[in-house]
Amino acid sequence: MVNPFDLKEIYPGDHAGSSRMPRQHAGNSSQGLAVTLMADYTLAARSWLPSAALVALLGEFDVSVGGARTTISRLARRGVLEGSRDGRHSSYRLTEPAARDLSGGGHAVAEFTLDSDSWGGMWTTVAFSIPEEVHPQRRLLRERLRWWGYAPLYDAVWLSPHPPHPDLMAELAAVAPGALSVFQSQYVHLGSASARSPIDAWDLDDIAEQYQGFIRHWSRLLPRIASGRVAGAAAVRARTEIMNTYRRFPVLDPRLPVELLPRDWPRARAREVFLAVYDGLAEPAQEHVHAVVAQAGGELDGDIRAHTVKDMGAGVVRER
Repeated sequence: MVNPFDLKEIYPGDHAGSSRMPRQHAGNSSQGLAVTLMADYTLAARSWLPSAALVALLGEFDVSVGGARTTISRLARRGVLEGSRDGRHSSYRLTEPAARDLSGGGHAVAEFTLDSDSWGGMWTTVAFSIPEEVHPQRRLLRERLRWWGYAPLYDAVWLSPHPPHPDLMAELAAVAPGALSVFQSQYVHLGSASARSPIDAWDLDDIAEQYQGFIRHWSRLLPRIASGRVAGAAAVRARTEIMNTYRRFPVLDPRLPVELLPRDWPRARAREVFLAVYDGLAEPAQEHVHAVVAQAGGELDGDIRAHTVKDMGAGVVRER
């Protein structure tokens, strides 16, 4: 089973799997679009979606019929989708492992908090010593640290203001046994211009600009959503694109304690905009997906529905 997305699509040169991260640096990949569409409308009950409907939905993102069919086949080979055939008609649904992974990713997006808990001033530091010639091991270690919100203060010294997560510790032990150490400690300011603060490990200006760009782009759509003027394919497209963009932020933003952040940090406003677009378009997007399924000759499954951010936070997948 290969995870639905690849973290290298967010961080070119890195290569760690994650269902949460479709490609963003060069537009939406067709596989990323397909998985987001399946997750947004079929994840709750792992509903079957006619292949013709999925091809049609991808076509609304300018993916050719041939390209859409190739995308579906590749996702099936990767273990992300599984197929079923009835005569000449085929349908696909998410596999159980993919659904679990995507549900976990959706939960992380939904629970991406506005403010961090109170902070006691302790930093978690991961220091490692892996020779440059052992490149795959170094790369994998750095990828996992970045995925968990760590950043490099120095090449082999990575930091987080959060306690070490047991899952991360298990991953690190497997990647670099005997080659790393983990500490929890407080920063001592040297009172020198040459001293480097832990906060310097993050480019907060760049992260803030990512947020501001997101807010500027999607805020323009809010009046049209409020007046019901976004419907049909446009509603599906907007929901898909905002999800594929917003879910970068749990990785890009390390959720630093409030006292370490600049004033007016834009995370809260970005979340407000995301909720207004994603949840605000749930009903018209769902209606359009139902119409596409009907046009494809498929039976309308009542479990093909648009879930909300609240649904994602509660855990989308249910037994069927």
